[in-house]
Formats: sequence, C-alpha cells, structure tokens
Amino acid sequence: MSDPILHLTRRSLWDEARAKGTYEISTRGKTLQEEGFIHCSTRPQLPRVAEAFFADLSDLVVLVVDPDRLGAPVRYEAAEPGGEEFPHIYGPVPVAAVVGVEPWVWR
Repeated sequence: MSDPILHLTRRSLWDEARAKGTYEISTRGKTLQEEGFIHCSTRPQLPRVAEAFFADLSDLVVLVVDPDRLGAPVRYEAAEPGGEEFPHIYGPVPVAAVVGVEPWVWR
C-alpha cells in the first residue's frame, strides 16, 4: 500500500457514501463535480485543515484512503505557487479504497 491520504468529512456524508458505493464530496459544502477534485491531506496537515474548515463541527470522521485502490489520479498541488502541497483526488473515491475510518477528536 502506498502512503495513505486522509479526508476529513461529516459522519453522515460518509454513511451516505457507503450506501451509494462512492464518496464524492470535495470539501465542506462542495462536491467533486463542483470543485473538480476531492481535497485531502497528509496526517501532519490534518489538524490545520480541521481548524480552518471544520472548527464549528463535532460529527467528523477521518477517511484513510489507499491511493492504490482509487482508480483515479492523485496529484499533490499547492493553492498558490510555492505553497504547501496537498493531495487531490481527481475522481470519486470507491468505498473499497477507504481502508480506515477514524473519529476526529478535537484536542
């Protein structure tokens, strides 16, 4: 398995994806179709992402995604030139590519 990439989401959205078979939420309030990719993080990046975009929520889970199981390209990209690069998944995430689901615990 390649190094896993992580995606923070609401538990209810993950539950919907499990019933559907694929996860297609890019980030809070945006779908894959709207954004063009699914925003992800490495483990060290995750706390900053949680604080920046999800600080007011408590029903969060971390999806642990195996890039080898995706069937979609993963690109590490920065929001601005020279900025920190984050993994982006350019397609839906099959439920089978999620190899772990961890509760997000605010510290």
